[in-house]
Amino acid sequence: MPKMKTHRGAAKRFKVLKSGKVKRSKAYKSHLLTHKNAKRKRRLRKATYLVGGDAKNIRRLLPYS
Repeated sequence: MPKMKTHRGAAKRFKVLKSGKVKRSKAYKSHLLTHKNAKRKRRLRKATYLVGGDAKNIRRLLPYS
């Protein structure tokens, strides 16, 4: 069986941790930041995790991570 290819877009956006959780960063933090308050921007800095079926689908796209 040939090697599976890693989905490059997913590889840049997600990281699979040792525990099997899939880590992702939050959206809405790239531009138009002047009207967003400091608390909101601070919350957006923190990473979060995918849950359930979403995580399963992403793990399928990242076979070697």
